[in-house]
Amino acid sequence: MWRRVFTTVWTYLRRSPLTFIWLAVLLATTSVQHAVSPQFLDAILVHRSTNIDQLTTDPLRVIVMSLWWLDGGGDAAYWFPYAISYVIFHAPAERWLGSFRWLAIGFTGHVIATFVSEGALALAIRDGIANGSMRDTQDVGVSYFLATIVAVLTYHIARPWRWAYLAGVLVSYAVPLLVAPTFTALGHFSSVLIGLACYPVVRGKTDDQWDPAVTVRRLIRRWRHSSPEVSPVRRAC
Repeated sequence: MWRRVFTTVWTYLRRSPLTFIWLAVLLATTSVQHAVSPQFLDAILVHRSTNIDQLTTDPLRVIVMSLWWLDGGGDAAYWFPYAISYVIFHAPAERWLGSFRWLAIGFTGHVIATFVSEGALALAIRDGIANGSMRDTQDVGVSYFLATIVAVLTYHIARPWRWAYLAGVLVSYAVPLLVAPTFTALGHFSSVLIGLACYPVVRGKTDDQWDPAVTVRRLIRRWRHSSPEVSPVRRAC
């Protein structure tokens, strides 16, 4: 039994390798965040942040390095929700699109949304709407990449479920921007729009769609076949 479990898990991991390698690196950096002093941690994260100052001086380095850290992460408990989201969104997307296309779409969303949000912040600072100290604020994390992939997965879901999923995605990211607009919320919503705009990139993959109804029917059939049959009990005459 354990051999079968190991084989199943290994097959699942092997089909989306970059997702789980990235997740392992995030666990390692989260452990580092927990181990070092707050002062040293601030120094680490500021130099890996996609803030205005760092984007002005060394944009490529911070855009890449910011993806290896979780904003606010200090222990494995903070990492665990990200692990769940990677399994739910990134792993299926990488299997569906292939590692290269998945990485290209997510990274494009990360880059463009970063410049949209930080560009809006720079304009707000110039116009006196935002405080100038926000130029070097701590800004790391994987959420723009994730939001882009969450959005592009819309095209992997069969109709009519696709429209319910799309509505959920738009509401989840638009409401925070409307209720409490921040530059991060703008970046997240921009990521969603970028993911949806990637339809021409994934158009060749749209025949491979996931139908929740089919999945549920398969699970029910599997459960019925695995359930022990109960022999009917005859009444004595």
